[in-house]
Amino acid sequence: MRGLALIVARDLRLALRQSADAWLAVLFFVLTAALFPFGVGPEPNLLARIAPGIIWVVALLAVLLSLERLFLADFEDGSLEQLLLSPLPLELAVLGKVLAHWLTTGVPLIAAAPLLAILFNMDLSGLGVLLLAMLLGTPTLSLVGAVGAALTLGARRGGVLIPLLVLPLYVPALIFGVGATDAALLGLTARPHLLLLGAVLLVMLVITPLAGAAALRQAVE
Repeated sequence: MRGLALIVARDLRLALRQSADAWLAVLFFVLTAALFPFGVGPEPNLLARIAPGIIWVVALLAVLLSLERLFLADFEDGSLEQLLLSPLPLELAVLGKVLAHWLTTGVPLIAAAPLLAILFNMDLSGLGVLLLAMLLGTPTLSLVGAVGAALTLGARRGGVLIPLLVLPLYVPALIFGVGATDAALLGLTARPHLLLLGAVLLVMLVITPLAGAAALRQAVE
């Protein structure tokens, strides 16, 4: 576990040095959402009704922005080859990099979500469930995205290929995340949706380290 912690700490230090990338994702999250009232109209009831869907979709797109750099810098400077030669299992290294990615991308998006909920006049009775759903769903977005980033590493126009690969796989997190918040806003139980979100997260926690490590080995070879 010490190796995993070292990978996370290293990536967090690098992210702090390049904090503009994290701010870029949050700014994209807020600014893109702010465009919706211009497109669908300023009717408060309509905005409140579609707020959970908008917040989840723009969060999903904001995460996509940062995926290309997840492994690319290590691939270009040779750090990835050093990781392959190190005694730390590559699967754990992948998990550490995904955790660092979530801490620098997913957590800021969760922190910014209440601002968008207020902007869209969303009933604040659903805010707690929205944040809990994002707490379960955004790690899934990072895990799925890591597999796409690893599979396209070194490929021409990899940045374009990543969304094509991962967007269909984001659909379950999107459906259950929006469904949980909608249920809370309607006075229904959000528990089934949150349990399904948790199940998707657990499945990806098993699949991503294995699939990501295999794809990275293939990219280096």
